[in-house]
Amino acid sequence: MDLTARAFWLRSPGLGEVRDVELPKPGDGEVLVRALYSGVSRGTETLVFRGGVPESQHAVMRAPFQEGDFPAPVKYGYLSVGRVEHGPAELAGRTVFCLYPHQSRYVVPASAVTVVPDTVPAGRAILAGTVETAVNAVWDAGPQIGDRIAVVGGGMVGCSVAALLSRHPGVRVQLVDADPRRADTARALGVDFALPEDALGECDLVVHASASEQGLLRSLELLAPEGTVIELSWYGDRRVTLPLGEAFHSRRLTVRSSQVGTVSPRARAGRGYGDRLALALELLAEPAFDALITGESAFDDLPEVLSRLTRGELEGLCHRVRYTAG
Repeated sequence: MDLTARAFWLRSPGLGEVRDVELPKPGDGEVLVRALYSGVSRGTETLVFRGGVPESQHAVMRAPFQEGDFPAPVKYGYLSVGRVEHGPAELAGRTVFCLYPHQSRYVVPASAVTVVPDTVPAGRAILAGTVETAVNAVWDAGPQIGDRIAVVGGGMVGCSVAALLSRHPGVRVQLVDADPRRADTARALGVDFALPEDALGECDLVVHASASEQGLLRSLELLAPEGTVIELSWYGDRRVTLPLGEAFHSRRLTVRSSQVGTVSPRARAGRGYGDRLALALELLAEPAFDALITGESAFDDLPEVLSRLTRGELEGLCHRVRYTAG
């Protein structure tokens, strides 16, 4: 049994490296997983890479199998898809998703992996964490038939939310982003698109996911009286200023947060984390989600890739990391 692996570590803010690691022998109730792909959650991971996690959020921001502490050295990440090389008979040889950092092999409890449905390619299953966030946001939003909805911010999460909301009957959904290239992504997802200045107003509901002050301001402007903004953006150590005077009170607007760390209290009773993740994987059977994967590189290139993503030199949405066999 091969118990060697390679893992990506942030040595210091702005400097990543790949390290050799030795794995423990899997015990009863554990699985040894060989990674096939992992995904870079651009917003969160570039924030971590530059050392921008506020000290007050160090505990909240910990990934399930994180090693080290913020700001560094730290092993971080949570979008891994691999094949079980050793474990219980019902999992052996299966393709699974795990909230594990970027690493070529790893040992985790069998309960920490979720089987990827046969209808979902392994390379698309890295989006499970993102779609899970979108599922939680839709539960928090609670759209109703006839709602006029905008999703402001066409990143991975915003696009996923727009795709799910557009499947609701009788709603008007528009994806709003300052980058006109997001129109192609919206089209592939079957969603209407608009630049911020052209967006349809009088919205009952706006989901904000642009992680920018300008985006949140525009979200408030797009609301009808009594409308609600669901705030999905994570700002890290940045402060945001909003005009909560003017017509905010007279129009009785609402801003409500949504965060994937807690299952939405608006979900059906009894739904837990495992149910939410399994649902996200089932939804990924739809090929349209491939539009969210806009770049790919080898695992050994990850230190430079994350550096370029953080500097804004690589465009796109989800960046997929490819692991070699063996």
